Amino acid sequence: MAPPSWSVLDAPNPTYLWTQLLVEELVRSGLETFFLAPGSRSTPLTVAIARHPEADSVLHVDERGAAFAAVGAARTAQAPAAWVTTSGTAVANGLPAVVEASVDGVPMLLLTADRPPELRDTGANQTIDQVKIFGAYVRWQADVPPPSDSVDPAYVLTTADQALHRARRAPSGPVHLNCMFRKPLGPVEQEASVAIPPAVEEWAADTEPYTHYPTPNPSPPGSKLDALADSLGGTEHGLVVAGRLDSAEAAEATQRLAVHLGWPLIPDLTSRLRLNGEDGPGQVPYGDLVLTAEAFREAHPPRAVLQVGGRFASKRLRLFLRDSAPETWAVLRPAPSRIDPDHRVTHHVEADVPGAADALVERLGGGKRSTAWRDAWTDASERAGAVVQAHVEASDVLTDPLVATLLAEEMPSEHALVAASSMPVRDLNRHAPPTGTGGPAYANRGASGIDGTVATAAGVSEGRDGPVTLLIGDLALWHDLNGLALLQDRPVVAIVINNDGGGIFHFLPIRAHDEFDPYFTTPHGRDFEHAAALFGLAYHRPESPSALRRVYTQACRSGGAALIEVQTDRAKNRQVHDRLEASAEAAVEDG
Repeated sequence: MAPPSWSVLDAPNPTYLWTQLLVEELVRSGLETFFLAPGSRSTPLTVAIARHPEADSVLHVDERGAAFAAVGAARTAQAPAAWVTTSGTAVANGLPAVVEASVDGVPMLLLTADRPPELRDTGANQTIDQVKIFGAYVRWQADVPPPSDSVDPAYVLTTADQALHRARRAPSGPVHLNCMFRKPLGPVEQEASVAIPPAVEEWAADTEPYTHYPTPNPSPPGSKLDALADSLGGTEHGLVVAGRLDSAEAAEATQRLAVHLGWPLIPDLTSRLRLNGEDGPGQVPYGDLVLTAEAFREAHPPRAVLQVGGRFASKRLRLFLRDSAPETWAVLRPAPSRIDPDHRVTHHVEADVPGAADALVERLGGGKRSTAWRDAWTDASERAGAVVQAHVEASDVLTDPLVATLLAEEMPSEHALVAASSMPVRDLNRHAPPTGTGGPAYANRGASGIDGTVATAAGVSEGRDGPVTLLIGDLALWHDLNGLALLQDRPVVAIVINNDGGGIFHFLPIRAHDEFDPYFTTPHGRDFEHAAALFGLAYHRPESPSALRRVYTQACRSGGAALIEVQTDRAKNRQVHDRLEASAEAAVEDG
């Protein structure tokens, strides 16, 4: 808590003047939450955050988990969150989260404490080379010198403003301020007063940031949109693929564009269109299952593809598009980096999605378009969806696809969804009904690791100040077990599918080899009841679909944190998926 007489310029020494200026400028500029894993060298940063009356902070003992919680919060708000840690290996623990934020364009501010220059490369305790430690994964970095009376403190303000601007502007991502501090690290009074330049005094009397950076929205030249509109509007046999979209406005604009084109729209789980409470016109929510049918694939290769937003999860869809070799494959997203692993993209439009999508609608004109092509896709999706629903209605045993389906059906509208990598994100993408009422879905699909998934869900809850449902596998939960500590005071309902190991490896070629088990399945033979008790979480282990519906509904209504463990069988899970895909293939081809 800030003392009653707290003032940003009321600092006992230069170190605290600098850190108080830094925190104040970040808060003024819209950074809301600091995720801290405190240590000795980061004392000045931690105290400045604790004293600031408007700085929200989240504490976590594990630096890696704190960093992933910052990713979750920033991903939700599409605005930077700060990760604060001490020197040494604590900094290195942030690398997995920094990689995820970098690859997936999540704005993030890394505030790491460091030793002063005279202690570097001397064998001083807890001192490593932290300069550019995150390499090319940060958008910008600065090695901030130790606070000193001889440096104009306005340097701190302009550095903070530049850091946030670099984190926000496209391509958004992490920015690193490596802050050197000399002892004393605590708020110790020094005899000489700290000189405050007039410009900084004027800033302190105001509430505005020192330097304003309007965030540019990239927009392509009109001539490029004209050419793209000509390419897209020349065919009825096109597909719109919605990858990760970061706002409801982007999702709505993508839907409008697909309707105007008269093309089917295949929405990814993270597109804000897959679980939006209604099956929008032309949507193909079960596109992954539709493409199990070879006859359908051969009869429906698109001549044009418009991919909007970030990556999508379906490998089957990616391979289908690759093999279709469309004449035009356009990617529309507000970042310059390519999403083109098969090297088939013909147009990359770096632009804000809502503006560019609406500009394309204007250029495409209002001519009447046939819906036969679109209807073929939507009808096939309905038949595949009927297979999924029949599995739910006929099964009295909990299976991985059934859990994904029930979860999407029952998730309350106020909940956001976080899907772990490996099987959870795939099962939700394939089997979730599009008519649920839940909120937006998030997944760490930048680098697709299983690191820090629980912490990410806690960060999503913090960032949106609301409840979250997490679907996670047992190995991903083991990997971030201490992240459960972050759930204690947050409305996060975590559903863990425990199939005693790495279920996804049953879907990979290694399953046919002798080394498959245990080297890839990594069985552990444990459940999570004691882990829930350790972290004070309500615990449930339903044994049937009806019991899962009941305990999940109860957990959501409680408004607190809960861990729901669903035990399944890895080998049988593969068989269930095979049967579902065979049934979907038959249903699509019979149509």
